[in-house]
Amino acid sequence: MTGPLFRGSFPALATPMLENGDVDEKRFQNFVQWQIDQGSHAVCPVGTTGESPTLGHDEHKRVTELCLEVAKGKVPVIAGAGSNSTREAIDFTRHAQEVGADAALVVTPYYNKPSQEGLFQHFKAIHDNTDIPIILYDVPGRSIVNIDVETVKRLSELPRIQGIKDATADLALPVRTRLACGDDFTLLSGEDATIVPFLSLGGHGCISVTANIAPKLCSDLHEAWWAGDYEKVSQINDILTPLHEVLFIESSPGPVKYGMSLLGWGANRLRLPLLPVSKETEDRVRAAMAHAGLIDG
Repeated sequence: MTGPLFRGSFPALATPMLENGDVDEKRFQNFVQWQIDQGSHAVCPVGTTGESPTLGHDEHKRVTELCLEVAKGKVPVIAGAGSNSTREAIDFTRHAQEVGADAALVVTPYYNKPSQEGLFQHFKAIHDNTDIPIILYDVPGRSIVNIDVETVKRLSELPRIQGIKDATADLALPVRTRLACGDDFTLLSGEDATIVPFLSLGGHGCISVTANIAPKLCSDLHEAWWAGDYEKVSQINDILTPLHEVLFIESSPGPVKYGMSLLGWGANRLRLPLLPVSKETEDRVRAAMAHAGLIDG
């Protein structure tokens, strides 16, 4: 490798739903194109924000395919491919490879609570049974377990495990991971609110919830960072910080789906057990979006 595999702002794409609860395929593809037009540097379908836990396996694969139909050749596609079943994760990762995704994003197994050796063997099995770059996804707030830096280092020695999405909000980790795995190992934040310090500590980008509704601001922040325009970085960060906060005051993607509905990207529909957010949260999302200039105040 001669540098990180990816860098920049990548929306963790939400999945619009029809009134009957099915995926709104046409609106989703239009949404992907809008993300590209707004300057997103890659797109990430069927992650947590895409409601992957409540998508059936065929739906999961279909959403990946729909995304690739729009994005392939324009921006990289990092397809969600994780599961708490290693066999299922291999199947999703193989599918991502076969349909042309640029990488697979593979979350730590949730609910099972594997040991560090179990985590290593899980990701190694996915690696050994596929032929696509893999981005690890460490999100202990949802998965209960976290990947120790020592385990990440072992995994980084496998040729196609090329980065990590770090959603821990622990700002000691990017430095420790970079020192352990080298400057070429791709470090992506999964926490919008800490993206500026994350970049300053050697990070390369963000797989972002906020970018679903503020893609241009998010991409502009990264481009200002690359240009060394830290005053502009600070200005954009000040605009986005209230939005980062309100998008997580209830379970994601509830708040961001409400925000998307204000922009015309589908009705505010989620699959059970998630519900639309409360009126109080709606008011706070609306205010933060107005503060960011995304809607009229």
